[in-house]
Amino acid sequence: MFDTFSEKKFLLTELVKKNLTAKYKDSVLGILWSFFNPLLTMIVFTVVFSMLFGKNVVNYPVYYLAGRVIFDFFNHGTKGAMNSIRKNARLLKKIYVPRPMFPVSAICYEFVNFLISFVILFGVMFVTGAPFHFTLIYAIIPIVLIVILIFGVGLILAVCNTYFTDIGYLYNVFTLVLLYASALFYPIEIVPTKFQIIFSLNPVYCAMTCLRQCVYGVAPNFSTILYIAVFALTTLGIGILLFNIYGKKLTLEL
Repeated sequence: MFDTFSEKKFLLTELVKKNLTAKYKDSVLGILWSFFNPLLTMIVFTVVFSMLFGKNVVNYPVYYLAGRVIFDFFNHGTKGAMNSIRKNARLLKKIYVPRPMFPVSAICYEFVNFLISFVILFGVMFVTGAPFHFTLIYAIIPIVLIVILIFGVGLILAVCNTYFTDIGYLYNVFTLVLLYASALFYPIEIVPTKFQIIFSLNPVYCAMTCLRQCVYGVAPNFSTILYIAVFALTTLGIGILLFNIYGKKLTLEL
């Protein structure tokens, strides 16, 4: 069952649709919340933090939203993958479904939301008069790398959370720390120079920086791109290895 590529593609599509309908089934606005959520959050943060950092950041709404789309994608994508096996425990026990399909479908669902947020970013750029530089073409690089990183982290978390439920609680704390350690709503320049090296080791911050550079008309730094690529591919390799070792045993642990 689900041996051919077409069957797996169909299953993946259905799982993504299931996630979309399940999230918005009781909502009047439905999927429109995927537009309103980042937009409303941006407005709140702009009102609050532009007074503090507006003088240090050119076009604060664009700066904030360019970072927010990356962070939210990583945050929600990895958490969705982490909970995907446990969330579908009943289905797994009834029929055979390739285990990786669940974390992959959760990440694909969040990628749809990410694309919607990107539309919001372009809309905010247009409204605020931000120029559309040719460097936006390079934005595909940090986007592809953050996708690879999310798949790697998501697969690792999906396995670990199945065996140790405390992982979920710990990861919530970790992502909260990551939020403040990614210069999401403040410029990195306010951080003392001796501590900025810590930020440069954070692949999520690096991806956010690369996307912001593309938006502001600067080509991403090659060494930063190389670092994210090595980190993301290594993480993905570990995730695939864990699934190959423990994937068939996951149902027994639920």
